[in-house]
Amino acid sequence: MLGRILTSLFTEQPDRLPEPDALRALGALLVRLARADENYTEEERARIDRILSRRYHLSPFEAASARADAEELEANAPDTVRFTRALKEAVPYEDRMSLMEALWSVALSDGERDPREDAMIRVTADLLGINDRDRAIARQNVEKSGE
Repeated sequence: MLGRILTSLFTEQPDRLPEPDALRALGALLVRLARADENYTEEERARIDRILSRRYHLSPFEAASARADAEELEANAPDTVRFTRALKEAVPYEDRMSLMEALWSVALSDGERDPREDAMIRVTADLLGINDRDRAIARQNVEKSGE
């Protein structure tokens, strides 16, 4: 299954991904963000599990398994563009703000704003077609909610 996901993400023009592939693309993007500061914490893992569980209606076990698959996918992917392209095609524009909130939720889960995570979020927002204003609103929403 991982080989199929990697193949679909690394093709020049990927087809619109079905839900499970979008799940893994989001999981891999969240893992990549969590690893950006070279300190992938248990808090970040738990936050990724909660995001995947809520967004895709997974049990805690299923979410942890999806995250484990995403960790492997992220480790083998040469760039972030593959994930964002897959998500941009799978998630309608009006729902992409929730992707930004998920990214900020993981980045802020350790209570600190790391410049490497900020930079990755900035690039990811651009690749997803999210403007600076909406990126900032997503961060503020996460800070207010404490998620």
